[in-house]
Amino acid sequence: MKSEHKAIMKKRQRNIRLTVAYDGTNYHGFQRQNNCVAVQNVLEEILPSVFGDRIELAAAGRTDAGVHARGQVINFFSDGTIPVANIPRAVNRLLPKDIVITDAQEVEREFSALHSAKSKIYIYKLYHNAISDPFLCRYSWHYQYGLQLEPMQAALKYIVGRHDFSAFKASGSAPNVNPVRNLYKAECIQDGDMFIFRFWGDGFLYHMVRNIVGTVVKVGNNRLTPAAFNDVLLGKDRTKAGRTAPPQGLVLWHVNY
Repeated sequence: MKSEHKAIMKKRQRNIRLTVAYDGTNYHGFQRQNNCVAVQNVLEEILPSVFGDRIELAAAGRTDAGVHARGQVINFFSDGTIPVANIPRAVNRLLPKDIVITDAQEVEREFSALHSAKSKIYIYKLYHNAISDPFLCRYSWHYQYGLQLEPMQAALKYIVGRHDFSAFKASGSAPNVNPVRNLYKAECIQDGDMFIFRFWGDGFLYHMVRNIVGTVVKVGNNRLTPAAFNDVLLGKDRTKAGRTAPPQGLVLWHVNY
C-alpha cells in the first residue's frame, strides 16, 4: 500500500485478508514493479474487477524473483460488497493458473498483513542426485555433489535463538536494517534424494534463508565444519559465508499472526 494513499484506503468499509499461493517462476518477485511483472502487479490488476474499486495491498513478505509461496498473506481496504465466501472463486477465475487465492477473511481494521505478523516459516528444498529431474527443477535446487545430513543438522543448531545474522544478509542490504533476528527452529530432514530445510523465525533479512542454506551445504559437502559455520555466524561477515542458494527451492510456507 502506497504511504501517500493509506489514509484514503483506510476510509473504506472493509479490511480484506487473503492467503495467496503462487509459483514464482514467471515473476520478478512479489513486490510491485514498474518495468516487469511481479505477483503484486497481477493481483492489483485483477482485484478491482471483483471489488469495484482500486486496490492497493500490503503483504506479509516480499519474496524474490523465482521464489514461491504457499502461505503469503495480503490485506487491503475495499467498499466492495462481495461476500467473503465467494471471494476465492471469483478472483481465481480471473487469475493466471500460477497464482491462487486459498482463503479469504474480513478482519478488524487494525490488521496489517505486514505489521501484524508474529513469525514466518520458510521451506527450502534441495534435490541431491547426479541427474536432474525435470519435474522438480522449478521447486528445488539440484545439487549433484557429496552431501551429508548429520553435519548440516549440527550446524543448524548454532543459529537457533536470537543472533546477529549479518553474515547471512544480502551484500546489498540497506545499512540501517537491524540484523538481529530470533530463529525458533532451523532444521533439515532427508526424504530419499530430497533434503528439506525448515526455518521458523520472527523475521528474516533479505536473502537470509538462501544464504544460510548456501553455507550449510558447504558443511554437508565437508568444505566447512559445523564449528566453522558457527564462526561465520559470529564473525558477521557476509564474505565468509557460502553462496546464495538458488531461488526456486524457497517457499514462504506460512505466516503466523
